[in-house]
Amino acid sequence: MRFPFTTSLFHPFTNDYFTRIFERIITRVMITKLTLTLNQQVIESAKAYAKRNGKSLSSIVESSLRSLEQTEEKRTVSPEVKRLLGSVKLRKDIDYKKELQEALIKKHLS
Repeated sequence: MRFPFTTSLFHPFTNDYFTRIFERIITRVMITKLTLTLNQQVIESAKAYAKRNGKSLSSIVESSLRSLEQTEEKRTVSPEVKRLLGSVKLRKDIDYKKELQEALIKKHLS
């Protein structure tokens, strides 16, 4: 829905009036109720968090669910990376975590 409205303003330096035209666009979002079964302590903690941050519990749950969806989208592997999978073969006696740690120490502490 669009609701245009205008406002007239006086400009003190030019002694002129001018009119600004605004348009308020209202969109309707479908809201659906959801019943969750949670531990009472979790509910109380979540309500306290929402109150401290000036948000509703519904908005916090919704943003958390949206972030899960975005995280899942980020997990998809690009075709370039898929093509590289398996291209490097390491010896079985190599501890890659230890090697990585040593490389990072060398890089940042040397």
